[in-house]
Amino acid sequence: MHTVVSSATREVVIGSDQPFCLIGERLNPTGRRIFADQLRTGDLSRIAVDVEQQVAAGATMLDVNMGVPLTDEADLLARAVTMVQGLTDLPLCIDSSVVEALEAGLAVYRGKALVNSVTGERERLDAILPLVKRHGAAVIALPNEEDEIPDDPRKRLEITHKILDIAVGEYEIPLSDIVVDPLAMPIGADSTLVCKTLETISLIHDELDLNMTLGASNVSFGMPGRPALGAAFLAMAMRCGLTSAVMDVRTPQIVEAVKAADLLLGNDEWGAAWIAAYRAQKAAQVS
Repeated sequence: MHTVVSSATREVVIGSDQPFCLIGERLNPTGRRIFADQLRTGDLSRIAVDVEQQVAAGATMLDVNMGVPLTDEADLLARAVTMVQGLTDLPLCIDSSVVEALEAGLAVYRGKALVNSVTGERERLDAILPLVKRHGAAVIALPNEEDEIPDDPRKRLEITHKILDIAVGEYEIPLSDIVVDPLAMPIGADSTLVCKTLETISLIHDELDLNMTLGASNVSFGMPGRPALGAAFLAMAMRCGLTSAVMDVRTPQIVEAVKAADLLLGNDEWGAAWIAAYRAQKAAQVS
């Protein structure tokens, strides 16, 4: 199963036989007070810095979220999407819980975007899936309902089936345009939660063969040594079937672990990307 997204000039293919898709998470004001304050005043200058850093770090795509309270999020998101597309040709993931903001972002986007996201509530599905269909986008589907995240991986699989029935059966969205988020939860809150996420990934991979993504930073939230935890988790998740992640691509330890897993899982033919990255790193150290 291949999920294809694009900007005006660049195409990215997500799939189990493709290099892992690194979706940069930094264009998001959550937990970033100074950035949020800048956005409230209409100052989008920090976006250029975040784009440059993530592109340099090797991002495959960029997630764009402008969720700042007491602002016109639709206007902010449309302006941000336009600005980012003027700075890079990487495809974008348009991220908002506000339907009007998603619509505004999709309206100005050039290419085929990934929409982040829709849940299993019928009201949300009926609000967001028509936008996805109209704009020919792909969409991330979260297997939870009414703000409840099921503990049982099979319940998550059941909700995924429900979303697919509606998205594919009623709205005629291609199955390949649906990327499932198996719901990553913090290991610090409950030491069994990561195993449940990995089991969910395996179930969805084995039974549905769909592409998957998740917020990788959620796993290590509140814990020390976050890069080591993120690196270990992503390598395990890739083996279970995860094909992309929204993550901090500026963390070399995590990106290096992903690239190593690509090689070991057979998605880096003859190790070309691994060797090229190693040589570039050595050259940078010398200079």
